[in-house]
Amino acid sequence: MRGKFITLEGLDGAGKSTHLARLVEFLQRHGKTVVQTREPGGTPLGEKLRELLLAEPMHLETEALLMFAARREHLARVIVPALERGDWVVCDRFTDASFAYQGGGRGLALDKLETLETWVQGGLNPDLTLLFDVPTEIALGRVKSMGRELDRFEQEKVEFFERVRAAYLERARAAPGRIRLIDGSRSVLEISAILEEISISVCK
Repeated sequence: MRGKFITLEGLDGAGKSTHLARLVEFLQRHGKTVVQTREPGGTPLGEKLRELLLAEPMHLETEALLMFAARREHLARVIVPALERGDWVVCDRFTDASFAYQGGGRGLALDKLETLETWVQGGLNPDLTLLFDVPTEIALGRVKSMGRELDRFEQEKVEFFERVRAAYLERARAAPGRIRLIDGSRSVLEISAILEEISISVCK
């Protein structure tokens, strides 16, 4: 039996990373073998591309192509084999992030992203996407409070993140059966309870 593919999306600071490990632990307690991974990255080559993407200035189309190149490798080496084994895959970001950041944030034409999506993924999409949403100012404040050096995406202006958030919310409106919107401003315990409820329905 094919495994399930779950992705977590949202602005940095919206809470997805906090709850990813909790979600994996919950699924494991319910007898699932879980592969936890991330994008860009997830493979040795993908992690090298991640370093370039987060640090090096580049043309917008180069950025999108590298994102999807890392994704193709990720699918071939990690995601598809795991799903075929019957494992569950929980991934920190996937293609919704490309539509939000390169499409919404940077303004790349959506038809180009759609072409890359079809070429790289075929018909494979997540079974469930958890979109963590908070007001942009809260997300940026949380990131800055971490006290670490910001990557080149995190250094963008607030208007960029407003466009990214709007693109994410539009994706959610367009795919309500797949994308579940999570209020990232709620308490950790409240969000954990919501995720467990959603996960139980997926596990059935």
